[in-house]
Amino acid sequence: MEKRMSRIIIETIVKKALKYIKHSPERGLRNLIDMALQFSEGRFQKEFFTVVQTMLQNKNSAYYELIRDTITHVDTENLYTFGINVGYNSCTVGAQRIRENEKILGCNIPWTMSVHINTQQFEKNQQKYEDLIFEGEHLGIYTWMLFALDQPEKTFSMVKNHPDSAFCIFCDVKDMPLTFLEKVTQLKNLMIIVRYNENAADICAELRAKKLFYSVWYQYGQKDTESIINGNLFRDVQQLSPVFTVLIPENKCPEEVRQAIYSTVKRTRLDQSYSTIAWDFQGDNYLVDTIISGDACSVNFNKDGNLCDLEKTFENGHHNLFKSSIINILLNTFPKTKSELL
Repeated sequence: MEKRMSRIIIETIVKKALKYIKHSPERGLRNLIDMALQFSEGRFQKEFFTVVQTMLQNKNSAYYELIRDTITHVDTENLYTFGINVGYNSCTVGAQRIRENEKILGCNIPWTMSVHINTQQFEKNQQKYEDLIFEGEHLGIYTWMLFALDQPEKTFSMVKNHPDSAFCIFCDVKDMPLTFLEKVTQLKNLMIIVRYNENAADICAELRAKKLFYSVWYQYGQKDTESIINGNLFRDVQQLSPVFTVLIPENKCPEEVRQAIYSTVKRTRLDQSYSTIAWDFQGDNYLVDTIISGDACSVNFNKDGNLCDLEKTFENGHHNLFKSSIINILLNTFPKTKSELL
């Protein structure tokens, strides 16, 4: 990605701001958000930073402790690179490119894609995964959600080959040996997201000791409704010091439960009571996509390469990333109407 003058200016400001925030988190963060508003070029950025600016008027916000802890315990280059790739490459330049390509192609283009990867399929189809990311970046997609629960280090070559993209790699504790952690330290455009369970504390402590950027994810069902709504889950999770707590519904989770959880996630962010940022994988990814291009679409590929959503799988060659290009998949599945293109 070519460096525009605006990006060079933003990079300089962010680097200086990160140093200043270490000494004065509250004032430094507020100044950074004020400057971000000045440089905001699109509706998404302006709305996002305006909301953050309002939230940070709360002097008792637990997010100040979160920021202070993150700045102290996460490698600065990792924070900077991942942040620029999401904030500038994805949500600024990428968002503009998505809108332009939607008009040209006549189909919806998501701001992010989630891809489930296992070792067997990756070894057989590594070039197809590479092609997906190259083609996605051409369309304007620079944020990727990779579910690599089986030997996640297999995906690191892709992360390294695409330095302009930001990668969120969802992992299981049992597949994160010490050799895995050593390899992660070399990748600055990556955030590791650990499955939250009774074994997560030790691996989070290791990530923290190595100054790695990490979050946690939790797959919930109807049985978890009470612990999420009453805040017990977030209260427990924050002890592990993750930046984000990502909630993902089980496949058969009822729609009313998903809606209740998303309402709780939004309220939790506004209350700022926990030093971890709640993120609803389904609801918030849709929200960002709606702001970027007006109407949302969700693109998820299962381990067999089939396009799927939380309710069904589209099983034919036109919807499989090993058999078709992402452009053809989007044209077949998410065409825009004439009114949407006006």
